[in-house]
Amino acid sequence: MFIDVQELELHTIEFDEKFPPDVIDLGPEVRQTEPLSAIGHAELLEEQRGGKRKKIQDIRLVGKVSASVEMNCGRCLEPVARVVDREFDLLYRPEGIDGNEAERAVNKAETEIGYYQGEGLLLEDALREQMLLALPMRAVCSEECKGLCPQCGTNLNAGPCSCGPPADLRWQALDGLKDKLHQ
Repeated sequence: MFIDVQELELHTIEFDEKFPPDVIDLGPEVRQTEPLSAIGHAELLEEQRGGKRKKIQDIRLVGKVSASVEMNCGRCLEPVARVVDREFDLLYRPEGIDGNEAERAVNKAETEIGYYQGEGLLLEDALREQMLLALPMRAVCSEECKGLCPQCGTNLNAGPCSCGPPADLRWQALDGLKDKLHQ
């Protein structure tokens, strides 16, 4: 759904959208398992700036996104289900409007501002960002997850493998010395 600045000049845009899996690209690590739901509104905030009273048109998105996703466990690679239910209040400014030649410090409020190009922005882009921010960098099926055997790849949560304890390669050079001493 494209949120157009010209339409926002006329009225607030309400949205209540459902996106089936794979419509919004969440990357290779995340699989959407149910439709993503987004409800909220977009409004135009106009700001006067500068000596000539230049008008800046910011887009404010307020709403809620929810979806069920699946990620692989970072230890055993089994699927891990996650539910995202996140409220957002976002501000988007025209790209390049804050740029200037001189370097300047960025305050905390400015880190909360996104930028749009052209005549508006895609709601899907904002939702993608919110979904990815709500998910952990690495999912774990449980804190007790034992992971995979580094030698044979067996899932150690299902039971022990036949490899035995892994050899510590740091001691390999000393093992040969031990054999020579006992001769």
